[in-house]
Amino acid sequence: MAAVAVPVALADGLPELGDYSATVMSPLDEQRIADEIMRDVYASSQVLEDPEINDYIDDLGHRLAANSPDKYQRFNFFVVKDNSINAFAMPGGVIGVHTGLLIAANNESEVAGVLGHEIGHVVQHHLARMLAKQKNDSVISMATMALALLAARSNPQLTGGALTAATANSIQKQIDYTREHEREADRVGLQIMESAGFDARAMPSFFETLQKGTRFSEGSAPAFLRTHPLTSERIADVRNRVEQGGSYKVAQESPGFQFVKAKLLSGIGTADSAINTFRYNLQEKSYASEPAQHYGIALAMLRKNDLAGAKQELDWLRKNTSANAMIETLATNIIVAGRDTRLIEQQYQDALAKYPDHRALIYGYAEHLLATRQLERLLPMLTDKQVQFPDDPYFYELQSRAYTMQGKNLLRHQAQGEAYVRRYNLRGAVEQMDLASKASDGDFYQHSIVEARLGQLRLQLDDKKRD
Repeated sequence: MAAVAVPVALADGLPELGDYSATVMSPLDEQRIADEIMRDVYASSQVLEDPEINDYIDDLGHRLAANSPDKYQRFNFFVVKDNSINAFAMPGGVIGVHTGLLIAANNESEVAGVLGHEIGHVVQHHLARMLAKQKNDSVISMATMALALLAARSNPQLTGGALTAATANSIQKQIDYTREHEREADRVGLQIMESAGFDARAMPSFFETLQKGTRFSEGSAPAFLRTHPLTSERIADVRNRVEQGGSYKVAQESPGFQFVKAKLLSGIGTADSAINTFRYNLQEKSYASEPAQHYGIALAMLRKNDLAGAKQELDWLRKNTSANAMIETLATNIIVAGRDTRLIEQQYQDALAKYPDHRALIYGYAEHLLATRQLERLLPMLTDKQVQFPDDPYFYELQSRAYTMQGKNLLRHQAQGEAYVRRYNLRGAVEQMDLASKASDGDFYQHSIVEARLGQLRLQLDDKKRD
């Protein structure tokens, strides 16, 4: 754990901007918009599907959100595969983070500062109020506008081709955050950071780094500055609020951030260029975490199928740093690449005994059991994990594939339908559940469950059509 100083208290005096949206757009309306956005997010090829990085961002985001002024606001955090330095918030608590931001940040508190700022926009309902001012009668049309903004702020492909970049840019100009919105999000974000135990000084420090622009982005300012315009006065205001806190306490940062950053860096360029970069950092002692550099080398070695080199770095990690789940996943991936089924089985069992809740290990073991057709072991495990992770669609998708192998049509369509529910695709869920209800197999009890669920999903779909 890295110890840094963080102020105990920050200046308040926030303007009352956050209530206006509720008189125009209800929290239910916001959630419906969020569901529409998340459906496109799940369908997008631009969203990162790495369970370790996603779980890290989700944990960090919810740690911060738990310290926000609105304890009832739901949040969805995801990572966009984009090297620009950016993050953005959408109605209903949808927050995206670009991989470029994670790479550019020097420490976890800097990422927490940006996420705190975005959470500030959400809990003060800035974007919801701006969308509501467009006076659209339909919540879905508001969702379309929100998706256009998502395209403008990250990547046009995230809109699923429904909107052109020109349309997105046009709408972007209509609903840019105002100066007061930005100042308010800064202040709320600082309070969230302080309450969550991060170094609040990292927010103005990172903003100043971004303002320089050319350090990370040639020819133009980082994307975060274009969507969240910074001024010297605004940075000074943030820094003054931090300094007015007076007293300081020691904050704890997770070592996971440096491993996440190294994982992202290990996939940039060729494997050899990544290895050379990490080795240069070690030689020059230019790093925040020495273990993360060795971890990055091991991942890059694995990319080029140099299993001996990857194993050598793994051995260094096990001797020189505290155990963590990402190192155990690395060890498992090295053994999987070696294709020794007996060793793979033992490694997964040993790793999951240490880290039973680590999704990357669970996914990997489930995929191994599916590939080796050990369905009698796979299906009970998936049932357990569905209880533990009720909102995870992938466990249902794996279950559907297992039932397909067994020729159980009712159960495979039912499982796929539940996966679609969790991917915010109600239409697809209804279609799959309807197929399940018409399947010739399955007993009376199974058909009753499917038909009841089908009726429930149809009602939800009808409600959405009426919006």
